[in-house]
Amino acid sequence: MNLARIEQAANDAGLAQVGAFHPDDPDIGTLVLFAPAADFWARLTDAPEYRGDDPVDRWSARVFAMLADQLDARAILPFGGPPYAPFLDYAKQSGRAWNSHVGMLIHDQFGLMISYRGALAFNERFDLPATPRQSPCETCIPKPCATACPVHALTPSGYDVPKCKEYLRSNPKNDCMSQGCAVRRACPMSAGAKRDAAQSAHYMRVFRGNE
Repeated sequence: MNLARIEQAANDAGLAQVGAFHPDDPDIGTLVLFAPAADFWARLTDAPEYRGDDPVDRWSARVFAMLADQLDARAILPFGGPPYAPFLDYAKQSGRAWNSHVGMLIHDQFGLMISYRGALAFNERFDLPATPRQSPCETCIPKPCATACPVHALTPSGYDVPKCKEYLRSNPKNDCMSQGCAVRRACPMSAGAKRDAAQSAHYMRVFRGNE
């Protein structure tokens, strides 16, 4: 087993490997993190889970169980708690994600569109590639994320969740609802996620809720 084989199995299932590290845990040799790949949304909408509640989580549970069995690993998911697995800490420990100018995580390839769907824990300690020395935010002079929110709900000063949701509910035809969070889209690195706009729109509907 090696990281290349793991990446291929994940890609075949609609997932992208977005980080790996050796945890300070005697029961885990290597923890590998995954996010939706470019073809994730097409796969999900063609899957049986799409026709029920919580399609993304139910799809993730099935696919990670399949991969864990296939690769002789243990699946760890960011939902189903409490307790919840510390995925934000996992992301930072991978050396490929950092706090951005607006607080949310930025990934070296997926930008602010990073979304961790799960992880696989392996007993083996795999050789891992070098990681970037610094966050892409360090060399981002314009900082478009800092001013992208149309109601200034998400800025370097913090995140006003009620203000964000109120805007989404009172302006149902805004770009955030149809294309995804304006702050996430403003990040130049986010293009690397190659995310389908329909996927972002789904996440925004779930986040907004029906209140």
